Amino acid sequence: MYLSKEKKAEIFAKHGGQAANTGSAEGQIALFTFRISHLTEHLKRNRKDYNTERSLVLLVGKRRRLLDYLKKTEINRYREIIKELNIRK
Repeated sequence: MYLSKEKKAEIFAKHGGQAANTGSAEGQIALFTFRISHLTEHLKRNRKDYNTERSLVLLVGKRRRLLDYLKKTEINRYREIIKELNIRK
């Protein structure tokens, strides 16, 4: 499996503050970014996998909504996470 429990804890520890802090916006955005990059690589190899393509579009929308929320509430945290994850805006 591409996303083990340890990898998930590592992502949340790095971006969310603690491994147990799974509710932080930064941690969720980082996790979505990891999943988006994995699905993008999958779709490069399997062009006709339309279910995965739909899942990718939904995941990008979730990440976009979280980024919009973070931008609206705390602009400095938003700028940091954008720079750290190298997400273009």
